[in-house]
Amino acid sequence: MTAQKRGLGKGLSALIPAKKTAAPVTPHPEGIERFLKLSEIKPNRFQPRRSFREAELAELMDSIREKGIIEPVIVRRSGSGYELIAGERRLRACQKLGQEKIPAIIRQAGDQEALEIALIENIQRENLNPIEESRGYERLAREFSLTQEALARKVGKERSTVANSLRLLALPEEIQKMLEDDKLTAGHARALLTVSDRRKQLSLAQTIISKGLSVREAEVLAKGEPVKSSLTSPKTPRQLDQHLTNIQNEIQRALGTRVRIVSQGKNKGKIEVEYYSADDFERILQKLSIKL
Repeated sequence: MTAQKRGLGKGLSALIPAKKTAAPVTPHPEGIERFLKLSEIKPNRFQPRRSFREAELAELMDSIREKGIIEPVIVRRSGSGYELIAGERRLRACQKLGQEKIPAIIRQAGDQEALEIALIENIQRENLNPIEESRGYERLAREFSLTQEALARKVGKERSTVANSLRLLALPEEIQKMLEDDKLTAGHARALLTVSDRRKQLSLAQTIISKGLSVREAEVLAKGEPVKSSLTSPKTPRQLDQHLTNIQNEIQRALGTRVRIVSQGKNKGKIEVEYYSADDFERILQKLSIKL
């Protein structure tokens, strides 16, 4: 999924030096994988991700039990031990499994690079909700005095993408929490940003959630126009079971748009993905690693 991300094609491989076969062997070689004790590794103070889903963590634990850690975590030296840069879910899963050691790559990295790597890894893996991503951009820009253009270059995004993400932090905290909880998508939030009154924003957000409005319907509502009943009163679909509901929510969060899974009987159905402009359609194709 990361192969087609604009500007992120090199990903972490561009930030992690390749192993050098001719490098002299030292007790703690830089950039070379080795096993570290979990007790030696401190959490990443620059971690942009605040929430870790228990279901996802449980799936990762199952994978580690069966296949072990496929990708090492990245750390840097800190005092007599190490500080995590990237791989907090892997570290947490190993802790829960009671493992003593974890494969790690030791990096020489300052604070700015540590934050950049943590943010880029999460963006590539689609691990961040819209607000976590916004806060990651904001912190990187604030702590290292970066313009939006410089910040966009650092993380491999278009400047407009970064600017739109940062705008989400202007929303009331209650709405930001709705985004964190996957009750609203970034598309819904952008529609709410067109309304200047914060109380009205909150009221519209609650209406969007209670009526299950799409982004397009939210845009119509934000303009003060009536939402057509044909949009808000579709035929009642078959009730999804919890498993399909969870999958629907995950796809919606990953694509940043309204997604519906429509059950059409036993073991069949369809997935509907909404888009609202040519640019939005192109953005979704990029998310799906589809090139035309």
